[in-house]
Amino acid sequence: MAILKLKPACKSYLWGGNKLKTEYHKDYPGDKLSETWELSCHPDGPSIIEGGTFAGRTLREYIAAMGRRVLGSNCQVFRDFPILIKFIDARDDLSIQVHPNNTDAMENENQYGKTEMWYVLEAEPGAFLYYGFKRPISRAEFRERIERNTLTEVLNAVPVHKGDLFYIPAGTLHAICKGIVIAEIQQSSNVTYRVYDYGRVGADGMPRQLHAEQAMEVVKLEPPRTDYNFGGHLARSAYFTVDVAGPSDKICCDDESFTSLLILEGEGKAVCGGEEVPCRKGDSLFIPADSGWCELRGDMKALCTRVGTI
Repeated sequence: MAILKLKPACKSYLWGGNKLKTEYHKDYPGDKLSETWELSCHPDGPSIIEGGTFAGRTLREYIAAMGRRVLGSNCQVFRDFPILIKFIDARDDLSIQVHPNNTDAMENENQYGKTEMWYVLEAEPGAFLYYGFKRPISRAEFRERIERNTLTEVLNAVPVHKGDLFYIPAGTLHAICKGIVIAEIQQSSNVTYRVYDYGRVGADGMPRQLHAEQAMEVVKLEPPRTDYNFGGHLARSAYFTVDVAGPSDKICCDDESFTSLLILEGEGKAVCGGEEVPCRKGDSLFIPADSGWCELRGDMKALCTRVGTI
């Protein structure tokens, strides 16, 4: 098969909503659907192949059966599958958190760190998110503000609108706040150090665990960069290159990388290698490396993600 349609792993957390079910066509029986892991080989939430010879098997199992050549030459430098792609629906504020870099995460968690990007799909009037600090602060002030629950006073609160992009290197303190739906492209990691959670309790009635000491070791205590030049791409890093694709675009699926297509709007067909796969808003497609050219037919918009080099 030239095109694999994927079924996501579904995650329910206390801050989630139901837009991923009602507007992005996700089949989930619970009330809150917070995240869907659309492209994932992570053991905490693997995506499943729909249809074809590998129907019902995980993406990781498909790769094991077909060989790492389906990932492309740019992936050979990575120990594990390098990317994880999500939809996230924040009906309430997410915790304020930070992710470690590769060195710290490998040493302490035995998995990759997390550099990520957010592409805003929906934002209610007045919606904002936290993106780093407003000014440089000391480690002592950071610790004191965590202890006194005043951390938000020094955070950079950024108003958001549909189509906004945020590039978030490992070490950047951040939080998605209520009224926002995003597509997230990240390293394949599930390491999160939570430093503030608004005093909320979990399903067990206990305060959710914080990771202040771990965060102290990895957080960048200065405002985030805003001068990135991604060379015409939405985002470009050592881990992923992301672009927007539409019906007029020819998508190159060469031998350097697999291609992920996340359908953001509309419906139609993805065509590659003589194969046509119907798709619509919310669908996630995996195209193996060296599959040739792919074309989206219909009134669709997609995020196109590949593993690049810098």
